[in-house]
Amino acid sequence: MNLIDIIILAIALGVDCLVVSFTQGLILKSNRTRNSILLAVTMGLFQGLMPVISYFCTELVSEYIEPYAETLVFAIFMFLGLKFIYESFIEKDNICCIDLKCLIGMGIATSIDALGAGVNLSLTDTSAIFSCTIIGIMSFLMSLCGFWGGNIFKCFPSQILEISGGLILIFLALKGVV
Repeated sequence: MNLIDIIILAIALGVDCLVVSFTQGLILKSNRTRNSILLAVTMGLFQGLMPVISYFCTELVSEYIEPYAETLVFAIFMFLGLKFIYESFIEKDNICCIDLKCLIGMGIATSIDALGAGVNLSLTDTSAIFSCTIIGIMSFLMSLCGFWGGNIFKCFPSQILEISGGLILIFLALKGVV
C-alpha cells in the first residue's frame, strides 16, 4: 500500500471514532475539553494498536496464507465496507459514559475493524509502525472533530458518515484486485 492508500484506510477506520465521538459530543454537557481529549486519545490509541497486533499475528502464519493474500485483502476490505454500510441502517443506543471502563469499551468496539486492516497491511508488505501511527493519529483527529462537531451540529445524520466509510473500504478492496 502506498501513502495515499494508508491515509484513505486511516480515514475509513476513523469514521467509527468520529461517529462515536460525535454522539458523545451531542450528549456530554460538562468538562467538554477534558472529555474530548480523553475520548480522542482512547480512540487513537486503540485504532493504532489493534492493527499492530493483527499485523504481527499474521506474520506468524504468513507462509500459509501468502498464496491467498490478494483474495484475503479483497475479502477483508469488502466485508468491512459492507459491514459499515449495513450497520449504518441499524438503530444504535446513545451511550453517555466517559469513565475508564466505558472509554476502553468504546476503544475496543470501534477498533475491531482495525484488526482486519492489520492483516491487510501485513499481506501487502506495508510498514506496520508507519501505517498504524497514521491510523492512530487520524483516529485521534477524527474523534476530536466528531466530538466538537456533535456540540455544533446537534442534528447531523451519522448514517451518512458510516456509509461513506463503508464505500471507502469497498473502493480499497476493488482497487486491490484491479
